[in-house]
Amino acid sequence: VANNERTRLPRRKMAAEGDFLLRYRAVSNKLKRRFLRKPNVAEASEQFGQLAKELRQEECLQYAGFCNLAVARCEQTLFNAPGEALALTDAARLFLQAQKETQKLQCPGFEEHLQAATNCYSFAIKVYIELNQPVMAASLCLQLGNALKEMNKPAEASVPYQRAAELQSQVPIERLLSLGKVATCKIITRDYDGALAVFTEMQLLAQEKGLQVPGTCTPVGAFMDVIARCEVSRVLLLMLFQPPPQKLLQEHAQTLEKYDWESFDSHNQVNYLPENIFLLLQSVVMACQEKDLESLKVLQVELWPLLTPEQNHLLHLVLQEVLTPSGRGV
Repeated sequence: VANNERTRLPRRKMAAEGDFLLRYRAVSNKLKRRFLRKPNVAEASEQFGQLAKELRQEECLQYAGFCNLAVARCEQTLFNAPGEALALTDAARLFLQAQKETQKLQCPGFEEHLQAATNCYSFAIKVYIELNQPVMAASLCLQLGNALKEMNKPAEASVPYQRAAELQSQVPIERLLSLGKVATCKIITRDYDGALAVFTEMQLLAQEKGLQVPGTCTPVGAFMDVIARCEVSRVLLLMLFQPPPQKLLQEHAQTLEKYDWESFDSHNQVNYLPENIFLLLQSVVMACQEKDLESLKVLQVELWPLLTPEQNHLLHLVLQEVLTPSGRGV
């Protein structure tokens, strides 16, 4: 009985695929122009949509994706841009799901489903931009970026994250969150120079656009959290690079000056960081300048519960760089 069940499942799927091709061709034939007869595009779109639902239930995900692409073409013919974008998004998600299933089964392939999903997302984003809906376009960029990162492709994921940040220019906090994802991808791919540039951009943007306590320069709310994250990450990345003073950019030199022991009342300049974290970072800067490995190990233990996993990773790299200054840490 078990063997019979095993043989029935592939046969059912093959039957579903064969039936799909026949029905797909039948609907496609209705769209062909005939003499003195205009094709019913709306009816064809509805039939393609119904076929896509049935194929999804049969777990023929890539075929369901192709049907949604056919729906998108019909909606484009009908000049229904929102319907076209929705169908393209559905197709992209189905192709992504098909790619995940292929990876789960560890099947060799050329990632054609992932490429199809990326193309569908790109066309849907373009449609939303033409509709003057940048928020919807940005949300699709984030969906694609999250999917790529989940598939262990951080370098590819940074591109849609960056695109999302560009589309969110009117919503500063959302733009900062997207840039934060870009910075994380840069760190994962060991592009620390790129990560430092992104964190610097984020900090300047948060200071410029962020809400502040009336009568002061103190940021509040989520903007203060973003600035604090950027400040800590930038200091750690600068300690990782240890660039000579003559090669320091002005904004980086100004950052390190605040952690100089001779700087008078320097914590007031960094009022977005808790005093204990500021003092520990100040000690890290001094220990790196003195190449004091033992002090760095003690500071790492004290800072570990106060930092994020990403920042702890950077601190570990700083320790490795001091331990082996040949560049292995970087």
